[in-house]
Amino acid sequence: MSEEKNGPEFMAAVRELLARQKLVEDPAYRSEMPRHDAAEDVAQTQHLAELRALLERVPLDGVAGILEALEPEERLVVWHQVREERGEAILEILSDEVRQDLICDSHLRNEKTSVTAFELRNGRLSQINVTTPYDLKCLKPIWIDLVAPTPEIRAWVGRFYDVQLPNPSSLTDLEASARFYVEDNGEVHLHSDFLLDTKDESRNVAVALILHRDVLFTVRTEELPVFRLQRLRARTQPGYVTDGKDVLLDLYAADVEYSADALEDVYAALEVVSRHVLGTEVTDDEAAKILADIASEEDLNGRIRRNVHDTRRAVSFLIRGKLLAQSQIDDARQILRDIESLDGHTSFLFGKINFLMDATVGFININQNKIIKIFSVASVAMLPPTLIASIYGMNFQEWFPEIHWQYGYPFSLLLMLVSVAVPFWFFYKKGWLR
Repeated sequence: MSEEKNGPEFMAAVRELLARQKLVEDPAYRSEMPRHDAAEDVAQTQHLAELRALLERVPLDGVAGILEALEPEERLVVWHQVREERGEAILEILSDEVRQDLICDSHLRNEKTSVTAFELRNGRLSQINVTTPYDLKCLKPIWIDLVAPTPEIRAWVGRFYDVQLPNPSSLTDLEASARFYVEDNGEVHLHSDFLLDTKDESRNVAVALILHRDVLFTVRTEELPVFRLQRLRARTQPGYVTDGKDVLLDLYAADVEYSADALEDVYAALEVVSRHVLGTEVTDDEAAKILADIASEEDLNGRIRRNVHDTRRAVSFLIRGKLLAQSQIDDARQILRDIESLDGHTSFLFGKINFLMDATVGFININQNKIIKIFSVASVAMLPPTLIASIYGMNFQEWFPEIHWQYGYPFSLLLMLVSVAVPFWFFYKKGWLR
């Protein structure tokens, strides 16, 4: 496809590649292909390579238009093929809803070291990538963001701004005195957890936030959706932030918002489980899968609760320490009110999770009781023929003349068969076998 294409033609080409990709993933198509696993891998790799090459030739606004027009699942497939260097510029063009969906659903798993400084220019954050100490000399940043920094990078950034930057891999203290404190030189240190929720996993990532001379320093081990969303909002919306404390509060507010979105996902997942548990009989295999899904949602709900609790402690520390201006105190109190509203949801979800867990375990017990009932009925039904066989096995010829009878042996077998059938008939009439 070397010829030039216009917007609709690019869109048609993307849809065609996505349709071919979906066809390869279809189980019916795969079963018809010899050596389908290897063929599928080759076909998928080829389609994704063609998609990447096509997107490279599309202007930034064209890629944004394609992403806006696609369904959420297809949109994420296309977004993963966009080169990272172009991704940030494309995100700025997208609508808020699509931008937030892409940032929350696509997690950057790489732990590439980066140092980014943010200056205020015309009321917006301007992003500057920093690679050497000399890049900082002409800057007046309000926020410096360090992702997976090496000890050397933490050292020269700390020396330039006279601030102590901790190792993000060792931020594990749970005591409030170790997580939130003020140094003698006025540095405000906060070690907070930020939620990371993807389709593959959910966990809390520790982040160090330091306020020093009106500059916010954030140190973490990996990229997080909340931070990307905050950067984009501050770059695209004039007056969104005015200083480092504003950035700090907006990070906590964005984390609460992200937690609320994750709670909505838990609600949706539990609704699917509820319809399955309460609508039909559940087999043991289905119950095992349901229990795994419930456990996953319970884990996510617990992480959300821990995350918002940690955010509450951090914001309360800022208010009690009189570190905020009056307008910022109002924003902080609004964050606390939002957290209070989330507490009720997490408590409700814990109750619903326990109910669904009990209902699923109840189905497992019912299935096990059915098996035990079958063995119990069989044991009771086999008692009469066992008794008959035991009696005739005594061989008391004087007492049992039928032993010498020509049809004595078939008679005993028929008697045992009838003694088995009668209990089963009785149990069936009583409904105990249904």
